[in-house]
Amino acid sequence: MTQAAVFLDRDGVLNALVPNPDTGRLESPRCPGDFLLLDDVLPALDQLQSAGYALILVSNQPNFALGKSSLETLNQIHQKLLTELRCAGIRFARFCYCLHHPKGVIPGYSGLCVCRKPSPWFLLRARDELGLSLAHSWMIGDQPTDIQCGRAAGVRTIRIAAAPMAATAPNAVAGHTAARLADAAKIVLAQRAY
Repeated sequence: MTQAAVFLDRDGVLNALVPNPDTGRLESPRCPGDFLLLDDVLPALDQLQSAGYALILVSNQPNFALGKSSLETLNQIHQKLLTELRCAGIRFARFCYCLHHPKGVIPGYSGLCVCRKPSPWFLLRARDELGLSLAHSWMIGDQPTDIQCGRAAGVRTIRIAAAPMAATAPNAVAGHTAARLADAAKIVLAQRAY
């Protein structure tokens, strides 16, 4: 059987969201010091990796496009993630970051793009380049756009949410809901095709 993958959103799935002091809303970390992996993330990733799934990160990261962070800062946050993963023996097949935003203020990063979720572009590209079976793959995310992306690519979906949340659109209804990544990993492993 062709290899399956678990596509994972980053913020709110792997790491904690951080309050924005200007708006009070929870958002992506803006500096490496704010980046903190959530409890049980590394063991959950290890279980998925040990079961033979390719781990692929797919994340919208518009802070540079919106003028909130530099590219250097975004890279430092990514390097912190890489360091924690390496120390735990976790290997991702690839990291896919969309740096664009429709309302961006940085030339070249503003406007519409092909890669921003809910577009399934990164998933379809990974399928073609890595020879993945999307029918046996999963998308795990905390936002409706993650679920829309997964559904558009034809993968099974899990929404990370403390409680079931009303979807904003019919195609944002996830196949499963889990409180955290450890619970999502149990769902994936319980439905693994042998």
